[in-house]
Amino acid sequence: MLRANDPAQATNPTLPSVSRRPPFAAPQRREAYVIGALCVLTLTALLAPALPAAAWHVPHFVDSRTWLGVPNAGDVLSNLAFLAMGVWGSERLRARNDAPVGASWLFVGLILTCLGSGFYHLDPDMPQRLVADRLGMAVAFAGFLGIAASERVSVRAGEAVLVLMMIAGLLAAWVARENLTPWVVVQFGGMALAVALALTRPRPGALGVPLGGVIFFYVLAKLFELGDALIFEATGHIVSGHTLKHLAAALAAWPVIRSLAPTGSVPSRH
Repeated sequence: MLRANDPAQATNPTLPSVSRRPPFAAPQRREAYVIGALCVLTLTALLAPALPAAAWHVPHFVDSRTWLGVPNAGDVLSNLAFLAMGVWGSERLRARNDAPVGASWLFVGLILTCLGSGFYHLDPDMPQRLVADRLGMAVAFAGFLGIAASERVSVRAGEAVLVLMMIAGLLAAWVARENLTPWVVVQFGGMALAVALALTRPRPGALGVPLGGVIFFYVLAKLFELGDALIFEATGHIVSGHTLKHLAAALAAWPVIRSLAPTGSVPSRH
């Protein structure tokens, strides 16, 4: 058997060469931080006290008006914004070969969110429908965290975060039928990780997705959700806070889509 430094190999070029895979590079400092954060989130989801889903699911959506035969029309039809952004982003990806890890899953998740959330809001008194709503959100959220990690840490970190958060999010969405703790940890712990990544510099060669813009619209959506009834009254029953929540959450994809604009179509920044 020939070895890589066998003299016979050097004197006889017809002999097959022995290939060697490059050694696996040790995790960089930022990669180690991301691994540590994911470990903390996993332990928290597994060990934190359970939150019974039945005690927390109390539908309180204020706008229950029917329009064109669609019940809860505002909260149902506003989900079309997710579909629009998902399709738009997917089309932008077709013209780019340098998209960050997770971008395609973000847009797929938005389309799934449109379907799942629309299905849930047709009859929000059925908590079983929340699974469909959360599954789409889990896919989109994993895609965004994959983008964040690949933009600010490394490509392999983005791939790892995408896979792990996808698995964790889908499992948490399923378990949330009875125990909300894993879902809360994935949602808020994952966003805390995104904020931490947004506060770091992009890695060399990154596309430059403005993570802060995504987080801004996410926070805005949460505020609209909390002010559902207040906004409904303040606007004279024109629109509810939950309807605006869907629109703001869909707009969270806009910073990613803008960064995927065809080369030369985005004005240079000085």
